[in-house]
Amino acid sequence: MAHPPSGEQFEIVHGEQRAVVVEVGGGLREYAANGRPVLQPYPVEAICDGAHGAPLLPWPNRLADGRYSFDGREYQVALTEPRKHNAIHGFLRWRPWRALERGPAWVVMGTRLHPLEGYPFMLDVRLEYALGVEGISVDTVATNVGERACPYGAGQHPYMSPGDAPIDECTLQFAAHTRVLTDAERQLPSGRESVAGTEYDFAVARTLGDLRIDHAFTDLEREPSGRATLRLRGPDGATAELWVDGSYPFLEIYTGDALSPERRRRGLGVEPMTCAPNAFQSGEGLIRLEPGESASGRWGARLLL
Repeated sequence: MAHPPSGEQFEIVHGEQRAVVVEVGGGLREYAANGRPVLQPYPVEAICDGAHGAPLLPWPNRLADGRYSFDGREYQVALTEPRKHNAIHGFLRWRPWRALERGPAWVVMGTRLHPLEGYPFMLDVRLEYALGVEGISVDTVATNVGERACPYGAGQHPYMSPGDAPIDECTLQFAAHTRVLTDAERQLPSGRESVAGTEYDFAVARTLGDLRIDHAFTDLEREPSGRATLRLRGPDGATAELWVDGSYPFLEIYTGDALSPERRRRGLGVEPMTCAPNAFQSGEGLIRLEPGESASGRWGARLLL
């Protein structure tokens, strides 16, 4: 295709693994191993929908009314989810990124977020996608290259692939003790509850069925290395695994019920987030970056056979 909607395609390969990173939004369009999708792809001829594979910067999830205060000043950003009167997923999903460095099995994408109305700060952002023996890893580094401190949060929006089946037929396992509650109208945080004994408790692997989920989970159980892990096992017996390092205390789980009919419940959104939804207002997990300071995070995925 001469001019894909997602711009230039950057393919990386390592053995039986293949991934494609895109120019528009700097996201991950596909990742497969041994001929099976680990992260659900979207077609090269399609516009990215549902933030599919996109970095979410400088905040993930929703910001109520697009308003926040920082260092005693009030700011207003554009409402990118107007029906719910929210701003969502930051500013960089539809901007072009550049390949700063590239090898056969890795690519570093970069962009500069210049000051804009409602966010008069400046960030340089680098994402390194690398394939190796443990699957794909994604390293995000944001540096404040402006002259004053700025608020910052990061996330990304991959969809785990169930193979050829809908996610209803998959088993899900991840250990998170707390679910962030949201209101039905605007999906903004309204409290917290323990998942113990509820339908949202997946500490022991069980079938998803028709359960609808679009919530952030936190208090993740972690390995000694600091990693927290989620596994989605398809009916074909293969398991897609996603892990996050300690910089990501939240995972947003999304069963895709609001997507188009051909995409609905065909992949499981698993979004690493450094902060809570609406963090620019609540401050929960929000990072303050002083001039010259950087923040980083790492997550990855692999196929278990």
